[in-house]
Amino acid sequence: MSASARSTGRKRWLAFAVLCSVQLMVIIDTSIVAVALRSIQHDLGFSQAGLAWVVNAYTIPFGGLLLLSGRLGDLVGRKRMFLTGLIVFTAASMLCGVSASQEMLVAGRFLQGAGAAMAAAVVMGIVITVFREPREQAKAIAAFSFVGSAGGSLGVLAGGVLTEGISWHWVFFINAPVGVLAVALAVPLIEPDVGLGLRAGADVVGALLVTSGVMLGAYAILGVGDHGWGSAHTLGSGTLAVVLLAGFVGRQATAARPLLPLRIFRSRNLVGANLVQILMVSGMFGFNFLGALYLQLVLGYSPVKASFAFLPIAVVLAVVSLGFAARLSTRFGPRAVLLAGLGLIVAALALAARAPVDANYLVDVLPIAVLLGAGSGLAMPTVMMLAMSIATPADAGTASGLAGTSGTIGSALGLAVMASVAASRTSALLADGQPATSALTGGYHLAFGVAAAVVLGAVILAATVLRSPAAPARPADGPHVAEEVKASAGREH
Repeated sequence: MSASARSTGRKRWLAFAVLCSVQLMVIIDTSIVAVALRSIQHDLGFSQAGLAWVVNAYTIPFGGLLLLSGRLGDLVGRKRMFLTGLIVFTAASMLCGVSASQEMLVAGRFLQGAGAAMAAAVVMGIVITVFREPREQAKAIAAFSFVGSAGGSLGVLAGGVLTEGISWHWVFFINAPVGVLAVALAVPLIEPDVGLGLRAGADVVGALLVTSGVMLGAYAILGVGDHGWGSAHTLGSGTLAVVLLAGFVGRQATAARPLLPLRIFRSRNLVGANLVQILMVSGMFGFNFLGALYLQLVLGYSPVKASFAFLPIAVVLAVVSLGFAARLSTRFGPRAVLLAGLGLIVAALALAARAPVDANYLVDVLPIAVLLGAGSGLAMPTVMMLAMSIATPADAGTASGLAGTSGTIGSALGLAVMASVAASRTSALLADGQPATSALTGGYHLAFGVAAAVVLGAVILAATVLRSPAAPARPADGPHVAEEVKASAGREH
């Protein structure tokens, strides 16, 4: 290999490291606040209901703007969109850190979510265009998926350490040096790309419909815990969200320059992989949230101890996703590896559904963490490979944003459904005279059983719908890229 080729290879992997660090920061921010909520409530005087907006104000714009940001990245350039989002996210993190009022913190969290969406939506699109050789691309996707999967666990751990060691303000301040360094490195390391231009797909009406529809849907789902599934709040906002999204689909079918070209849904892999991701993330995210509560409220763990108890998930996930996922996918195909990973996740959740009130960590908790880490390490990168396997250079940002939106929908659904199921079951057991810890455990058991059933649904869907691509996620290169972009622009016109 020539010195020039080695230099180019190092530059690409350094750029990839920057992308991963930003993705990790964005994902961590969805969970790092969880441990700090009690301190924030004490200092700023939030009510219990109002405290939920410290989380929701980030989640709603993050989920709502991913698809729009992904498409805009295709149009104006993915590097430009990435840098803009990173700058907004970093500035908003500082605003959150210095917040002295509830309104200031909620506004800062909303801006954080918007910046996170702009940056995260285009990252996978950049990755698959930087790494074009199939084996190299598979390794990059596996590493990137590990970052996304491990971010939630690391966020809870970091939140506990920073809150107890310094103050809750630092769960936001920590983003500033990372963000500034990432901007400084991204400018020279990430190759600039030329977007299709706003005229190739600037569907303003479609953008308003999909953004408002997804945001309203997330708002409806996240409010289930306070209002219930059958409340006027949930049904009203949920129905309006469905109407807006249906209007968006109708708009895309007739618009001369659609925001989301419906042709990409002709791929059974893209549709199937996104549906599998929704189900998989629903089960796993619900477990992460309720599992932490089980350790603290039933087993009596402190927040930091609970965080370390789940650390094996991230460790095993790293070993499997970075050491084995890419090679196994190359040898057996991503579909087969995905099915194996989903099976391990189902087994982990089934074990969690029978964890006792007086659980021993090594016997009852650690096996769940190991199985969940191994399953996630196999499933997360392979479902992303399948979701991105048909993405052309013209649609890479859109496919990336769609995959991110699916993950956000899955996490919101998982949290709402599992928390609601657990609370209802616990209330019924308390009414029957069960002790508090037994009633809580019974509620968690039912929720974990539902989570296992949901992921089992993902197994069935993956087995019947998905097909391994002949060459994993191999994008076109050379003159063919220009032909793809030209053909895509022509179809949109």
